[in-house]
Amino acid sequence: MTVNKRSKNSRQRGSHTHGWGAKKKHRGAGNRGGRGNSGTGARADTRKPSVWNNPEYFGKKGFKKKNITIEHRTITIKTLEESAKRWEIAGTAKTSGETTSINLSEAGYTKLLGTGQATRTWKITIPYAVPQAVQKIKEAGGSVEGLTTPEDS
Repeated sequence: MTVNKRSKNSRQRGSHTHGWGAKKKHRGAGNRGGRGNSGTGARADTRKPSVWNNPEYFGKKGFKKKNITIEHRTITIKTLEESAKRWEIAGTAKTSGETTSINLSEAGYTKLLGTGQATRTWKITIPYAVPQAVQKIKEAGGSVEGLTTPEDS
C-alpha cells in the first residue's frame, strides 16, 4: 500500500525556524546584502576591485530584438520633380547639361519611393531606394548611387 508523503511545508509547521537554524537566518535580501548589484563598493570596498577589473559587469546582456525597424525619412519621385527648381535655387541640386545631380542624404532624406514619373535625367545619391524608383530613374536616363546593400544594413 502506498503512503502519501506530506509536503515539506506542512511537516515543518510548528518547527519555529523551518529548518534554517536561528531566527535571523533566511529572512530576505537583507540577509545577503541586497539583490543584484547592491552592496557593490560598500562594505569596506570588498566588491569594488571586481567591478573595476571587469568592464562587462554593468550593462545589458543577452538577446537582441529582431523586430526593430529603421525609421526612414522618405521622398517620392513626384516630390523630387516638384521641388527641383526650389532646390536648384537653394544650391542643393546642381544641373549640368540635362542631368540634375542631388545628394538627398545631405537634404535629410534616407529613402526614395517610386510614386510619380521621372521627367528629367537625375543623378541621385541616397542610401535606400525601392526597386521601382530605381527602375523609373534609370528609364529616364538617370542613376541612383550610394545604395546600401542588404548585407550592410
